[in-house]
Amino acid sequence: MKLINRYIDKHGAGHVTLRPEDDEDMWHLYNLIQVGDSVRAPAIRRVQNVSSTGSTESHRVRLNLTIQVGRVDFSSSAAPAGSAGESSPTEQSGSSAPPTSAGLHIAGRVTSENPHVKLGAFHTLDIEANRDVRIEKMDGWDSVAVGRVEEAIIPGRGAEVGAVVCGEGTAAFCLLSQHMTLVANRISVPIPRKSAASGASQHEKGMTKFYATLYESFIRHIPYASVGLRAIVIASPGWVRDGVLTYLLEEAGRRGDKNLQRALKEKVVKIHVSSPHVHSLVEVLKSPEISAQLKETKFAREGIVLDKFFKMLGTDEMRAWYGPDHVCLAADRGAIGTLLISDDLFRSSNPTTRKRYVEVVEAVQQKGGEVVIFSSMHESGQQLNQLTGIAAILTFPLDIEVVEAEEREAKEEAEKAAEEEE
Repeated sequence: MKLINRYIDKHGAGHVTLRPEDDEDMWHLYNLIQVGDSVRAPAIRRVQNVSSTGSTESHRVRLNLTIQVGRVDFSSSAAPAGSAGESSPTEQSGSSAPPTSAGLHIAGRVTSENPHVKLGAFHTLDIEANRDVRIEKMDGWDSVAVGRVEEAIIPGRGAEVGAVVCGEGTAAFCLLSQHMTLVANRISVPIPRKSAASGASQHEKGMTKFYATLYESFIRHIPYASVGLRAIVIASPGWVRDGVLTYLLEEAGRRGDKNLQRALKEKVVKIHVSSPHVHSLVEVLKSPEISAQLKETKFAREGIVLDKFFKMLGTDEMRAWYGPDHVCLAADRGAIGTLLISDDLFRSSNPTTRKRYVEVVEAVQQKGGEVVIFSSMHESGQQLNQLTGIAAILTFPLDIEVVEAEEREAKEEAEKAAEEEE
């Protein structure tokens, strides 16, 4: 993401102009833009002209439109599940990114004068890469929104981990960046079972076909030659990952693909997982082999912190709180050591709700606590969303029932005091 222009005064009023460059930038914009904000971006509008004879003609016009946001939709493209026959041979470069793109659509009423569009007309902006987007926040720029902008404009981002989560006959190819887990492709190849009648031959033929299909998908969807790719994870239950890596190495040698051979030897990490599905990536990220390599990355940190919370919940539940009301009570008492919060909560259409979560984040930071904002595009973020989207690891134990009783007593005393004054 490129920062084109920024003006935010000390009260939070102002605007920011950004230029998205990839899918992750679209995700950042989706988290920045809220209902009620003012957004200006390029648009294509069909315009009709009526001649003096009464005939009409229409043509498309490219123009810049400013709208007041009424709805924001984000869609991350993912390749559909494929079968053995759907994978075609590709070139052996392997350095290109997967041919997928995210879509960001912003709908609302036009708020600026334009010769082609009436004020108040509805329009949907389809945000494009390398096109400037100007954002003016209705309620001003709070610390979380400014932090998101600062994070988005850091150069040198992109996919940092390629992962193949596989089972016998199935595989999912994933790319993990700071804020997104993109499922680039899936394959499924039927594998006959071993039986006394057919022997092992049919099973072996099925596995060979699976490995060949997986190889073609691997070189197409995993950018193994990219300098920014830190690791390539091959994860599976059982022994499948060993067979996959052996086949990849042998086939790369047979084809003379030295780049792939080097990448497989230098970057591949084999990990055991409990199931051959994408949600097993949480197990991958908290494994010692990966966490040591990726300890500085955001998504690895998310996995480690979430695992720590669940362990705390099992061993010392008075130091592991979750739910908006309980976490806010803990924040009021300065008890939060680590706050886990999903970016879903900051997309609330209710300004009061968003402000409440922003205040919790700022309160924890002011008292020296750590705040980890989870991306709901990662498996760890989706798990946190199932726990209401907010949780906390406390620096000292607090009994929820005692704290709630104290709050009730304080409320009752305040009500009595108010009645006496009247």
